[in-house]
Amino acid sequence: MDRIVYDRMAAHDSTHWWYRARRDILADYLTRYAALPADARILEIGCGTGHNLPMLSGFGRVEAIEIDPAARAIAGERLGRPVGDAPLPALPGVERGAYDLVAVLDVVEHIEDDVAALKAMGDLLRPGGKILIAVPAHQWMWSAHDVVNHHHRRYSKATLAAAIERAGLRAKKLTYFNSLLFPLAAAARLAGRMTGRDDSDDSPPPKPLNAAFETIFRLERHLVGRLPMTPGVSIVTLAEPK
Repeated sequence: MDRIVYDRMAAHDSTHWWYRARRDILADYLTRYAALPADARILEIGCGTGHNLPMLSGFGRVEAIEIDPAARAIAGERLGRPVGDAPLPALPGVERGAYDLVAVLDVVEHIEDDVAALKAMGDLLRPGGKILIAVPAHQWMWSAHDVVNHHHRRYSKATLAAAIERAGLRAKKLTYFNSLLFPLAAAARLAGRMTGRDDSDDSPPPKPLNAAFETIFRLERHLVGRLPMTPGVSIVTLAEPK
């Protein structure tokens, strides 16, 4: 990702509505569907500034990988121990067959060979282990945001399921999320395309709007995985070996 993306992440990941509500949604999703052991060993790959690490730590002992040096340093401070720098799909030095959960949260879209990356993640799992995957949805929503984040693609439910299948895994509870705000997000993307507006700035909106968006998005913690979700800005699933 461009340096500015990491800088904005570091500045806003504790206050921005998207980060805050998404952590709660993913925590509830894991609680309901991951069936992790009490002493789960967890690896987050591409942890960025480490903003998901406290949430994941509620499910077991967490380790992390991040290839950007500045973001890795911040993540290490949050985790309280060193964060690795092994890149996908090779993951040199990462123990195989060792993890109950591998989390890749808005990471797979950054990898040119997503199937090879997913296969490598599968090799890290213990028997019964799972991969928590979140990706951006809808290729037609491609914008400057995807460019500065160095995305290779956005996904449909079908293309994500196909990549998981080709990696020798199967998807469970694959669903859209960030659906309640999707009409607004889609309208903003289409308007930006027509006007040529640059939407790459991920800074939070004014506080009242930030709070409103957070409240609306967080409502999905009660819905994701339980009910069929209408199209959303993102897709989430748990993947496991066949």
